[in-house]
Amino acid sequence: MRKRCDSNGPFRIAGATAMAGIVILGLTLSGCVSLAIGAGATVGTAAMQERGLGGAIDDTVINGKMAAAFIEHDISLRDISIEVHEGEVMLTGTVPKIADRVDAVRQAWHIEGVKTVINEIQIADSSDIVDIARDTWVSAQLRLRLTFDGKVRAINYAVDTVNGTVYLMGIAQSEAELERVQDHARELKYVRRIISHVRIKTPETVG
Repeated sequence: MRKRCDSNGPFRIAGATAMAGIVILGLTLSGCVSLAIGAGATVGTAAMQERGLGGAIDDTVINGKMAAAFIEHDISLRDISIEVHEGEVMLTGTVPKIADRVDAVRQAWHIEGVKTVINEIQIADSSDIVDIARDTWVSAQLRLRLTFDGKVRAINYAVDTVNGTVYLMGIAQSEAELERVQDHARELKYVRRIISHVRIKTPETVG
């Protein structure tokens, strides 16, 4: 089973609300209030997103509850990444068995507030540490490119890379902006394909 060792522990809770998600999970499981440090910065970032502060908080709660549910049900899914955007959950990563994949999706649907579950979990990953490093490099490089592209509102995008496949989720200001994001991904080494779950901004999109 593919190992991803990073600062988020057994679950990689990604996206702009990651720190707040860790705060909520920490308070729920251990009561450790020290994890609240840095939450203020997260609130400021969330307020800048298209979904607004209220939507970001809701997504963070869903994220934390889902991670807690995985732990509570003793599901061996240490390589799962959870992305939540306006109640839409995307699960990526790798697991050894189909049953693990099914369990992850089942638990996701049990969380209140979840509107959609996008299941991108891969089975029986044969990659090694080199592949893990490449995936991490691709995600970091793409986030960096989006951040410094003045024509892209990078804060509204979530990025994850698994086995050379780049997964995108969030809200694009326009078709042109989304195409720029995808072009940035295409230009990176090791990218095999791009899967986009990004929605184009409309008056109804913003909560």
